[in-house]
Amino acid sequence: MSNKSLSGKVAVITGAGSPIGLGYAMAEATLREGGKVAMLDVNAAWLEESAARLKALAGDENVLPIQVDITDPKAAEAAIAQSIETLNGLDILVNNAGLWEPASFREVTVEAWQRIRAVNLDGPFYLTKPAVEHMIAQGSGRIVNVTTSLGTMWTASNTTYGSSKAGHEAMASVLALELEGTGVTCNVLIPGGNTATNMSAKYRDPDIDTSALMQNHVMSAPYLYMASDAGKDFNCRRVVAALWDEALPLEERLAKAAAPIAWPQLGGFSIEPKK
Repeated sequence: MSNKSLSGKVAVITGAGSPIGLGYAMAEATLREGGKVAMLDVNAAWLEESAARLKALAGDENVLPIQVDITDPKAAEAAIAQSIETLNGLDILVNNAGLWEPASFREVTVEAWQRIRAVNLDGPFYLTKPAVEHMIAQGSGRIVNVTTSLGTMWTASNTTYGSSKAGHEAMASVLALELEGTGVTCNVLIPGGNTATNMSAKYRDPDIDTSALMQNHVMSAPYLYMASDAGKDFNCRRVVAALWDEALPLEERLAKAAAPIAWPQLGGFSIEPKK
């Protein structure tokens, strides 16, 4: 997009520390389009490196690094409050942080289940609660949730990741329906396939050519649409970034890349008792 589509907007992006991560790509896109960004991450070294790079791009005053454990509800709420106070607002929340540790149902430990669910599902809940109240009060806002492909949710050995991301998607659907008419939107954005990020690369063959995988910037263009005023009426949808084609007219682009959150078209309706 052009003409600084996020000028004056403030974004909070979780999991923004990794220099090759999806969160970093969306943070960079925010700054290039004139916005400000609070970068949330638990990894101090990554956060320092990435924040320095983005400050060099857009200026110190436009980048706020916050080291935080989003699985702590009070810490998550405090990070939202700090972002609003320091950057003078909050217009966009990107729930991107995630953990993936492959394990079968019988192999996974209770500790691993709790740890991964806490990051992938509880964290987005803790952050969205205060953020959405601020957005509703101002009459506008964008919530973008990074979940995963349906096939990943039900793949063998994806017990923790698949289940937690399915829960995140369901939560996003519920919220999106409740937000209709408020000026706040809630959508899902996924890469759509194997992406060269730190989260997944360490579990792959070390000899694999990651240049053949999708790169983090695949998220940038669809994210900018969803986060900007152009997407003000776009709600309760999931976008597959790999299918987003900027060469197509917007209507065709959305028809190709977007669908309802949580695949309601795949299910039936419950049978309610007669009154």
